[in-house]
Amino acid sequence: MPRFGRLARFDALALASLVWFLATFLRYAFPPLFGTLEGTYGVSRATLGAAFTGFMLVYALMQFPSGLLADRLGSVKVVVAGALLASAGALVLVVDSPFLVLAAAMVLMGAGTGAHKTVSVRLLSRVYPERTGRALGVFDTVGTFGGVAAPAAVVVALAAPGVFGAGWRTLFLAGGLVGVVLALAFLVRVPARLRASGNVEPSAESGADTSPWTYVTMFADPRFSAFVAVTVLFSFAYNGAVAFLPLFLTEEAGLAAATANLLFSVLFVVSLVQLVTGEASDRVGSLPVLTLTLGLASAGLLATLLPADLTGPAVLSVAVVCLGLGAHGYRPVRGAYLTSIVPPSVAGGSLGVVRTLLMGSGAIAPAIVGYLSETAGFRPAFWLLAAALVSATCLCGLLWLFDR
Repeated sequence: MPRFGRLARFDALALASLVWFLATFLRYAFPPLFGTLEGTYGVSRATLGAAFTGFMLVYALMQFPSGLLADRLGSVKVVVAGALLASAGALVLVVDSPFLVLAAAMVLMGAGTGAHKTVSVRLLSRVYPERTGRALGVFDTVGTFGGVAAPAAVVVALAAPGVFGAGWRTLFLAGGLVGVVLALAFLVRVPARLRASGNVEPSAESGADTSPWTYVTMFADPRFSAFVAVTVLFSFAYNGAVAFLPLFLTEEAGLAAATANLLFSVLFVVSLVQLVTGEASDRVGSLPVLTLTLGLASAGLLATLLPADLTGPAVLSVAVVCLGLGAHGYRPVRGAYLTSIVPPSVAGGSLGVVRTLLMGSGAIAPAIVGYLSETAGFRPAFWLLAAALVSATCLCGLLWLFDR
C-alpha cells in the first residue's frame, strides 16, 4: 500500500502525459494518411495540405486563449474541454461523410489539442512545484512518442479490416473513445491532486487581474522579454533545420538518402534525454541546463556546416545526435523556467503568449529556408539558422550570468 500511495501521487502527471500523447498522435496521424484520403475523397494534395494547415493554425491560435481561460476558470476545466473537443472531432470521422466534414473535424481536433500543452505545463508546475523539471521531462517525452507511434498505427490500421469499412476510420474511433476516457479520468482525479498539493484553482482565487493588458505588461520584465527572445530564436532555428535536414544531408553533405533518413529518425529517438534534463534542472537550476542544451544543439548544427572534406557519415551522425540531444533536452526546462518567472495567477496566459510567438517563428522558418535554399543555397540558409541558435545560447548564458 505505501508503494501504491507513492505512485498515486503521479496520477496528474500520467493523465496529462497521456492526453498529450493522444493529441500528438491525432495530429501526426494525418500526414501518413494523405495518399489514402486523396483517393477516398477525390481531392488534391494541395487541398489536403490546406486542411492540415487549418488544423495547425487553429492549434497555434488556441495557445493564448486556452491559457487565459485556465487563469480565469481553472486548468482542469480547460484540459477536459479540450480533450472532449478533440475526441468529438475524431469520432466525426468514424462514418463516411463529405470532405468538408473531414476539414471541419480537423479544425475541431486542432482546437481541442491546442488547448492542452500550455495549460498542462502550468498545471504540472502547480502540482509538482519541487519537481517541475522532472514532471515536464516525462510529459514532453511521452508526447513526443505520440508522433513516433502515429505512422506505425496508420500502417497497421490500413492493413487491418475496418469496423466501418475503412481501417483508418477505426484508428480515429479508438482515438476518440480513449480521449473521452482520459478526459473523464482527468476530471475525477486531478482536482483532488491539486488540493492535495496545496494549490487552489484560479476560479477560487480573488483579486487576480487576467485582463489582456496584464499579459502585455509582462514584457516590461527584462528576464521575461529576454527569455521570450531565446524561445523565438530557438524555435526558428530548430523548425527550419528539421524541415530540410534530410534534403540538406543528401544535397550538401553527400549522404545517401537512406542514411539521411536514418539520421533524421535518430534526431527524434534521442528525445528520451528530456527525462534527464528535466531532472537535472530541478537539482542545479534551469538556466545552467538551458545554456548547456542550447550550446550542444548549436555545436551540432554548426558541425553539419563543416566543409565536405572534413565530414563523413560518422561526423554527421555525431552532429545530428548533438542537435537532437540539445534541442529535445531544452524543451522541458524551458517550461520549468517560464513558470518560475511569471506570477502563478497569470501563468497560463503568459505561457500562451510565449507559445504563440515561438510557434509563429517556427512556422515561418521553413518558408524562409526554402526560399534561401533556392536563391542562395542550402549552406547560407543553414548558417542563418545556426546564427539564430548561437544567439539564443549567448542570450541564455547572459541570463544565467546575471541570475548568478
